[in-house]
Amino acid sequence: MSRARTWRSNTVGPRIKSIGATSAASAAKAATTTIPIVFLTGADPVESGLVASLARPGGNLTGINILTIELTAKRLELLRELVPAATRVAVLVNPAGPAPETMLRDLEAAARAMGLQVQVLNAGTSQEINAAFASFVRERPDALFVGPDPFFVSRRVQLVHLASRHAVPAAYTQRDYADAGGLMSYGSNLMDAFRQVGVYTGRILKGAKPTDLPVVQASKFELVINHETARMLGLTVSDKLLATAYEVIE
Repeated sequence: MSRARTWRSNTVGPRIKSIGATSAASAAKAATTTIPIVFLTGADPVESGLVASLARPGGNLTGINILTIELTAKRLELLRELVPAATRVAVLVNPAGPAPETMLRDLEAAARAMGLQVQVLNAGTSQEINAAFASFVRERPDALFVGPDPFFVSRRVQLVHLASRHAVPAAYTQRDYADAGGLMSYGSNLMDAFRQVGVYTGRILKGAKPTDLPVVQASKFELVINHETARMLGLTVSDKLLATAYEVIE
C-alpha cells in the first residue's frame, strides 16, 4: 500500500497519482499542489491534514478512507469474543506508523470498558518485532492486538509465525494476515476500496476536480477467521462468530 503509481490518459490530460498509506499521501501533497492525487488511507484524512473536510476536500487531493483506525474498538471486541477468558492484551505498535496515538487512545478506552489490561509493545523494524515477541516469554499476555501499519503488513509472515510459536491468539487489520495463518482479521474490503480508487481516477481523467469529489468512507467490512489456527490454539469459535464471519478459513 505504500507504492505510488501514476496513470496517464491516452489523450492530453492531467496526470493523476494514486497513493496508498497516509505517509505517502502526505509526501505527495507536499510535493505538488497541481497534480490530482487519489489516496487510500486508514487514518482520518482530515485529522492527518490531507483534506480540509470529507465533503469538500479542497486542494488537489481526494480519496478513500478505509477506516482502519476507526475500527480499532470493534477489532478488539471481536478478539475478546474469540478469547473470552482474556484479561491481558499486548498491543504491537509502530510509533512511526499511521496515527498511533489515535489508535492507542481508542483501544485503551475500549479495553477499559471491557475490563482488559493493555501492554504496549513498540516495533519499527524486523528485529524489534522479534524483541517484542521475546517479551511474551516473560509477560505471557492472553492475546495480541497488532496495530494498523503498512510495515506490519509487509512483515505478516514473521508476525503470524511468531504468534504461532508463542501460541498467542492475535487480531490483525486485514485478511492478508488470516490468509497467512493468522487467527483473525477485521477491516474494510480492500478490493472494494481499490475499485473506488479506480472510479475516482476515471472521473478525474474525464475532467472532474478532486475538490468536488467527497472523500469516500468505506462501508464494506469483513471478519475473516482462520478456523484451523483457532483449533491449533485450542479455541472454540462460537456459532455467532462463525455466522458473522465474511469468510472462515478451514
